[in-house]
Amino acid sequence: MAIRLGEQAPDFTADTTEGRISFHEWIGDGWAILFSHPKDFTPVCTTELGYMARLKPEFDKRNTKIIGLSIDPVDDHQRWVKDIEETQGCTVNYPMIGDADLKVAKLYDMIHPEASGSGPRTAVDNATIRSVFIIGPDKKVKAMLVYPMSAGRNFDEVLRLLDSLQLNAKHTVATPVNWKPGEDVIIPTSVSDEEASKKYPQGFKTLKPYLRTVAQPK
Repeated sequence: MAIRLGEQAPDFTADTTEGRISFHEWIGDGWAILFSHPKDFTPVCTTELGYMARLKPEFDKRNTKIIGLSIDPVDDHQRWVKDIEETQGCTVNYPMIGDADLKVAKLYDMIHPEASGSGPRTAVDNATIRSVFIIGPDKKVKAMLVYPMSAGRNFDEVLRLLDSLQLNAKHTVATPVNWKPGEDVIIPTSVSDEEASKKYPQGFKTLKPYLRTVAQPK
Protein backbone atom coordinates (compact mmCIF):
# COMPACT_ATOMS: atom_id res chain seq x y z
CA MET A 1 0.00 0.00 0.00
CA ALA A 2 1.51 3.31 -1.07
CA ILE A 3 1.39 6.20 1.40
CA ARG A 4 0.40 9.53 -0.11
CA LEU A 5 0.09 13.02 1.30
CA GLY A 6 -3.42 13.87 2.37
CA GLU A 7 -4.47 10.26 2.88
CA GLN A 8 -5.25 8.69 6.23
CA ALA A 9 -2.25 7.30 8.08
CA PRO A 10 -2.73 3.55 8.52
CA ASP A 11 -3.83 2.55 12.02
CA PHE A 12 -2.17 -0.33 13.86
CA THR A 13 -1.63 -1.87 17.27
CA ALA A 14 1.90 -2.56 18.46
CA ASP A 15 4.06 -3.12 21.49
CA THR A 16 6.26 -0.20 22.50
CA THR A 17 8.70 0.63 25.25
CA GLU A 18 5.77 2.30 27.03
CA GLY A 19 3.26 -0.54 26.56
CA ARG A 20 0.89 -1.66 23.84
CA ILE A 21 -0.77 1.11 21.82
CA SER A 22 -3.42 1.58 19.17
CA PHE A 23 -1.83 4.23 16.98
CA HIS A 24 -4.78 6.47 16.15
CA GLU A 25 -6.01 6.31 19.73
CA TRP A 26 -2.50 7.13 20.96
CA ILE A 27 -2.35 10.20 18.69
CA GLY A 28 -5.59 11.53 20.17
CA ASP A 29 -6.67 15.00 19.01
CA GLY A 30 -3.18 16.38 18.44
CA TRP A 31 -0.37 15.95 15.92
CA ALA A 32 2.15 13.10 15.77
CA ILE A 33 5.54 12.32 14.29
CA LEU A 34 6.51 8.73 13.50
CA PHE A 35 10.17 8.25 12.67
CA SER A 36 11.70 4.90 11.79
CA HIS A 37 15.05 3.13 12.05
CA PRO A 38 16.47 0.06 10.25
CA LYS A 39 18.05 -1.57 13.30
CA ASP A 40 18.82 -1.11 16.99
CA PHE A 41 22.40 -0.31 18.05
CA THR A 42 23.20 1.55 14.83
CA PRO A 43 25.39 4.67 15.15
CA VAL A 44 23.49 7.32 13.18
CA CYS A 45 20.14 6.34 14.69
CA THR A 46 21.60 6.45 18.19
CA THR A 47 22.41 10.13 17.73
CA GLU A 48 18.99 10.83 16.21
CA LEU A 49 17.01 9.24 19.03
CA GLY A 50 19.02 11.23 21.56
CA TYR A 51 18.42 14.51 19.76
CA MET A 52 14.69 13.87 19.49
CA ALA A 53 14.59 13.36 23.25
CA ARG A 54 16.15 16.80 23.72
CA LEU A 55 13.67 18.33 21.25
CA LYS A 56 10.61 16.74 22.85
CA PRO A 57 9.69 19.84 24.92
CA GLU A 58 9.44 21.82 21.66
CA PHE A 59 7.10 19.22 20.17
CA ASP A 60 5.09 19.23 23.39
CA LYS A 61 4.56 22.99 22.98
CA ARG A 62 3.09 22.28 19.56
CA ASN A 63 0.67 19.60 20.84
CA THR A 64 2.67 16.97 18.97
CA LYS A 65 3.59 13.47 20.14
CA ILE A 66 6.71 11.72 18.87
CA ILE A 67 7.22 7.99 18.51
CA GLY A 68 10.13 5.96 17.15
CA LEU A 69 10.12 2.62 15.38
CA SER A 70 12.91 0.13 14.84
CA ILE A 71 13.04 -3.34 13.31
CA ASP A 72 13.80 -5.16 16.53
CA PRO A 73 11.84 -6.40 19.56
CA VAL A 74 10.97 -4.04 22.42
CA ASP A 75 13.40 -5.90 24.71
CA ASP A 76 16.25 -4.85 22.41
CA HIS A 77 14.92 -1.28 22.42
CA GLN A 78 15.11 -1.24 26.23
CA ARG A 79 18.78 -2.19 26.09
CA TRP A 80 19.48 0.30 23.30
CA VAL A 81 17.89 3.10 25.33
CA LYS A 82 20.64 2.67 27.94
CA ASP A 83 23.30 3.17 25.25
CA ILE A 84 21.49 6.24 23.92
CA GLU A 85 21.31 7.76 27.39
CA GLU A 86 24.98 6.99 28.05
CA THR A 87 26.33 8.36 24.76
CA GLN A 88 23.89 11.21 24.08
CA GLY A 89 23.44 12.46 27.64
CA CYS A 90 19.63 12.44 27.68
CA THR A 91 16.75 10.19 28.64
CA VAL A 92 14.59 8.75 25.86
CA ASN A 93 11.24 10.26 26.89
CA TYR A 94 8.92 8.91 24.18
CA PRO A 95 7.82 5.41 23.10
CA MET A 96 9.64 3.20 20.60
CA ILE A 97 7.69 0.66 18.58
CA GLY A 98 8.96 -2.90 18.26
CA ASP A 99 8.50 -4.06 14.67
CA ALA A 100 10.49 -7.27 14.36
CA ASP A 101 7.86 -8.76 12.05
CA LEU A 102 7.97 -5.69 9.75
CA LYS A 103 4.21 -5.22 10.14
CA VAL A 104 4.30 -1.44 10.51
CA ALA A 105 7.17 -1.00 8.06
CA LYS A 106 5.11 -2.75 5.38
CA LEU A 107 1.92 -0.93 6.36
CA TYR A 108 3.72 2.40 5.80
CA ASP A 109 5.38 1.26 2.56
CA MET A 110 8.88 1.58 3.99
CA ILE A 111 10.06 -1.86 2.84
CA HIS A 112 9.19 -4.35 0.10
CA PRO A 113 5.88 -6.05 0.88
CA GLU A 114 7.47 -9.48 0.38
CA ALA A 115 10.28 -8.86 2.88
CA SER A 116 10.38 -11.50 5.60
CA GLY A 117 10.48 -10.64 9.28
CA SER A 118 11.69 -14.11 10.19
CA GLY A 119 15.35 -14.85 10.76
CA PRO A 120 18.21 -12.43 11.39
CA ARG A 121 18.14 -9.15 9.45
CA THR A 122 20.89 -6.57 9.16
CA ALA A 123 20.50 -2.80 9.00
CA VAL A 124 21.36 -3.00 5.30
CA ASP A 125 18.43 -5.39 4.77
CA ASN A 126 16.20 -2.69 6.27
CA ALA A 127 17.96 0.32 4.74
CA THR A 128 14.76 1.90 3.42
CA ILE A 129 13.23 2.11 6.89
CA ARG A 130 14.49 5.67 7.47
CA SER A 131 11.28 7.67 7.17
CA VAL A 132 9.60 10.54 9.00
CA PHE A 133 5.82 10.92 8.85
CA ILE A 134 4.02 14.00 10.18
CA ILE A 135 0.39 13.20 10.93
CA GLY A 136 -2.34 15.73 11.70
CA PRO A 137 -5.20 15.60 14.21
CA ASP A 138 -7.42 14.30 11.40
CA LYS A 139 -5.05 11.29 11.19
CA LYS A 140 -3.99 12.25 7.67
CA VAL A 141 -0.36 12.26 6.48
CA LYS A 142 0.76 15.89 6.16
CA ALA A 143 4.44 15.36 5.25
CA MET A 144 6.99 12.61 4.63
CA LEU A 145 10.78 12.60 4.59
CA VAL A 146 13.09 9.69 3.68
CA TYR A 147 16.83 9.61 4.39
CA PRO A 148 19.60 7.10 3.61
CA MET A 149 21.36 5.33 6.47
CA SER A 150 24.54 7.35 6.01
CA ALA A 151 22.97 10.79 6.60
CA GLY A 152 21.67 11.81 9.99
CA ARG A 153 18.27 13.48 9.80
CA ASN A 154 17.84 17.19 10.48
CA PHE A 155 15.14 17.21 13.15
CA ASP A 156 15.38 20.98 13.49
CA GLU A 157 14.00 21.00 9.93
CA VAL A 158 11.24 18.60 10.96
CA LEU A 159 10.29 21.07 13.70
CA ARG A 160 10.31 23.96 11.18
CA LEU A 161 8.19 21.91 8.78
CA LEU A 162 5.74 21.18 11.58
CA ASP A 163 5.47 24.92 12.31
CA SER A 164 4.68 25.57 8.66
CA LEU A 165 2.05 22.82 8.53
CA GLN A 166 0.36 24.00 11.70
CA LEU A 167 0.36 27.61 10.48
CA ASN A 168 -1.29 26.51 7.23
CA ALA A 169 -3.87 24.46 9.12
CA LYS A 170 -4.81 27.42 11.30
CA HIS A 171 -4.58 30.35 8.88
CA THR A 172 -4.54 28.85 5.34
CA VAL A 173 -1.24 30.45 4.37
CA ALA A 174 1.86 29.03 2.68
CA THR A 175 5.49 29.57 3.64
CA PRO A 176 8.27 30.61 1.23
CA VAL A 177 11.69 29.07 0.79
CA ASN A 178 13.75 28.81 4.00
CA TRP A 179 10.90 30.36 6.01
CA LYS A 180 11.35 30.62 9.76
CA PRO A 181 8.64 31.35 12.34
CA GLY A 182 7.94 35.06 12.52
CA GLU A 183 8.82 35.81 8.90
CA ASP A 184 6.38 36.85 6.17
CA VAL A 185 4.16 34.19 4.64
CA ILE A 186 2.46 33.71 1.27
CA ILE A 187 -1.24 34.22 0.54
CA PRO A 188 -2.42 31.22 -1.52
CA THR A 189 -3.74 31.87 -5.02
CA SER A 190 -7.09 30.39 -3.94
CA VAL A 191 -7.64 33.59 -1.91
CA SER A 192 -8.74 36.56 -4.06
CA ASP A 193 -7.37 40.08 -3.53
CA GLU A 194 -10.76 41.11 -2.18
CA GLU A 195 -10.78 38.27 0.33
CA ALA A 196 -7.17 38.99 1.26
CA SER A 197 -7.98 42.67 1.90
CA LYS A 198 -10.72 41.66 4.32
CA LYS A 199 -8.57 39.03 6.01
CA TYR A 200 -5.48 41.24 6.23
CA PRO A 201 -6.67 44.84 6.79
CA GLN A 202 -3.12 45.82 7.66
CA GLY A 203 -2.27 45.24 3.99
CA PHE A 204 -0.16 42.81 2.00
CA LYS A 205 2.53 43.04 -0.68
CA THR A 206 1.88 41.97 -4.28
CA LEU A 207 5.08 40.97 -6.09
CA LYS A 208 3.16 39.23 -8.87
CA PRO A 209 -0.57 38.50 -9.13
CA TYR A 210 0.26 34.95 -8.02
CA LEU A 211 2.85 35.94 -5.39
CA ARG A 212 1.54 37.97 -2.47
CA THR A 213 3.16 38.14 0.96
CA VAL A 214 1.87 39.22 4.32
CA ALA A 215 3.12 39.32 7.91
CA GLN A 216 2.74 35.98 9.65
CA PRO A 217 -0.66 35.78 11.39
CA LYS A 218 -0.47 35.53 15.15
